[in-house]
Amino acid sequence: MVGRFPVHYHPYYANQTNGWPAIRAHAMAAPPQPPPPYVEHQNAKKVRNDVNVHKDTLKLEVDEQNPDHHLVSFVFDALFDGSITIFYFAKEESNCRFVPLYPEAYEPVRVPFQKGLGQRFRQPSGTGIDLGFFELDDLSKPSPGEDVFPLVISAETCVPPQSSSEHIDDPVDNSSAHMQITQAVLEKNNSNSFQVKVIRQILWVEGVRYELREIFGIGSSAAAEGFDDSDPGKECVICMTEPKDTAVLPCRHMCMCSDCAKALRLQSNKCPICRQPIEELIEIKINSNH
Repeated sequence: MVGRFPVHYHPYYANQTNGWPAIRAHAMAAPPQPPPPYVEHQNAKKVRNDVNVHKDTLKLEVDEQNPDHHLVSFVFDALFDGSITIFYFAKEESNCRFVPLYPEAYEPVRVPFQKGLGQRFRQPSGTGIDLGFFELDDLSKPSPGEDVFPLVISAETCVPPQSSSEHIDDPVDNSSAHMQITQAVLEKNNSNSFQVKVIRQILWVEGVRYELREIFGIGSSAAAEGFDDSDPGKECVICMTEPKDTAVLPCRHMCMCSDCAKALRLQSNKCPICRQPIEELIEIKINSNH
């Protein structure tokens, strides 16, 4: 006889719907995964960065006058005069200030600069560090809590006085200072020389700490005309007609319009670009008038 047997022939499954085995009924009863949250109309606040270190230009160079020591060099832009401070194994404290853990091994070096674009910074000879005193494992990664980094570069601008009552010799109020912090590790490459790998960049603007995160595709979106970006189109990758204005987190691909993003979150939890799981969708609107 072919077909489902009457329930009373199988008393073991009597409490299961339609006589299905318990393990199969349990699998069918699994609750569906909720769609990722959608943050609608997340306004993008424009923050002016008074000083910017080009992280892809960061290098460690051998000091010709002290071959055992290394000097930090990079290219940077600055809208105002200021200073750059080089730390090794520095811990972040309140108000985005950094303190070296081993000042006896290396005292932080502060070098003033004048405003200008595309400037090349290089530590003065004799102010470098002998990395032979440190273990390679300690140089190549931050502390477990990521609060101490082997290399920290603090670029700070001198904010012009807002009134005639302020004096240039007055102590600087760090809540109004503008800084960019670059935190990096040092790795040895195949040629046995050190290379700098940037882990994180931080902005400190008017007492607010911002952690920089790139959004891939925003340069070619309708909200950011004129930016150079490797993404060839401004259109949503799903409908191919509306401008993209929604970013996927945590992968940070800005690739969809808001309507397609709202529909996608109910059907899939994968980014259309990289297929990573979606944790959050953020619609970004940039007001070009501010």
